[in-house]
Amino acid sequence: MDIDLKKLAKFLVQAKISTYASMNKMKIDSERPRHDELEFFDEEFYYRDSYVGFFQAPGMEEVRLGRDGKTIWTMAYSGGMLLEYQEDVEFAMQTFTFLKKAMSLVNEKMPYRGIDKLKDGDWEYVCEVKGDIKRFIGHERIFFKNKEVFSQDYIGGLVLDK
Repeated sequence: MDIDLKKLAKFLVQAKISTYASMNKMKIDSERPRHDELEFFDEEFYYRDSYVGFFQAPGMEEVRLGRDGKTIWTMAYSGGMLLEYQEDVEFAMQTFTFLKKAMSLVNEKMPYRGIDKLKDGDWEYVCEVKGDIKRFIGHERIFFKNKEVFSQDYIGGLVLDK
């Protein structure tokens, strides 16, 4: 099956902006116990983001051909607030608000997490990735006053059957 990669990248951008990066994200009934799940869909693709936790919240995103269709693309991610900040809920919320800002600027060239760099006052977001939409690995970090406070790794790509 041939997937239109440009169409997939465009869909991923729309999905990410409409789910976690959105200040008005809507959680849906979870397919997995105690997980938070978000969804977005259009006439061709269905996107679901499923994660668990707060200070550290590993998760997985997937794109299917329709709501009940075949999974064609996935991304797993894991990381979160660095250990010394894992008791500070208010600071974590500020960090996640900045993360959402970076993720809201996602683009079709890098449709994985946020843009490569964002600086806003005392906050800085840096995202490095190798590969392309077919197969990639990346790392994102957030700094506050030049000190790293958040770190997360991600990996993913197309799902290819035999």
